[in-house]
Amino acid sequence: MSTRIAVLALASGFVLFLGLPVVALLARALGGRAFADALGSPAVMDALALSLATTGVTVVITLALGTPLAYLLARRRFRGAAVVETAIDLPIVLPPSVAGLALLLVFGRQGLLGGTLDAFGVQVAFTTVAVILAQTFVAAPFYVRSARTGFAGVDRDLEDAARVDGAGEASIVRFVTIPLAGTALAAGLVMAWARALGEFGATIMFAGSLQGRTQTLPLVVYAEFSGGDLDASVAAAAILVLAAFGVLVAVRGLHWGRALDVRTGP
Repeated sequence: MSTRIAVLALASGFVLFLGLPVVALLARALGGRAFADALGSPAVMDALALSLATTGVTVVITLALGTPLAYLLARRRFRGAAVVETAIDLPIVLPPSVAGLALLLVFGRQGLLGGTLDAFGVQVAFTTVAVILAQTFVAAPFYVRSARTGFAGVDRDLEDAARVDGAGEASIVRFVTIPLAGTALAAGLVMAWARALGEFGATIMFAGSLQGRTQTLPLVVYAEFSGGDLDASVAAAAILVLAAFGVLVAVRGLHWGRALDVRTGP
């Protein structure tokens, strides 16, 4: 009995440690008019609009490029597959500031591709495009891992049955494989969007923090706090917390819990 009480006490204490700061933030944000007033801040509204726009583009890019990659990793074994999988997983564990610096060394004016891009009059670093690239770099691996697991879990017998009925490979993928893996694909996409929405370190290193251009919600939280406007900072932070909470509720409510485990894999 004493052991059970000790375990319960430790577990309860840790839950409070994890949950109390979030509760305090939401209580401060929603407890009065500060939240509504702060939402009238041009910086917060510009950051919200930019975050929604850039994460929307990030999701489209992740879906378009990540789905074929996830399918390839799930269905084909090839030399160097372990290296590819490691490269995909690496952004998950890299410090975001390191990710931003790495992107800058590739796409910056003095970077690996900077000279070529500059010759065509294209500037990437410290633009809205840089925000999208930073978000995609850190968020796409969550989708690829979940989608790979979903494709790997599809019953091959059902695909073989479709072949026997005369379906082509493209039709099998479209009408059999993707629908059966749909739960994992959707879960991974939701988690990737949430990660992109919360991205801070890579964005500020690679894109900077220019209001209306590169300053997303996480950046405005820091900027408003540094500038002394605590209410605006809390309001922006509360939006992020509510968005993250909504994502987690959706993932768990729709039985997409496996997307929460970045270690998922066959």
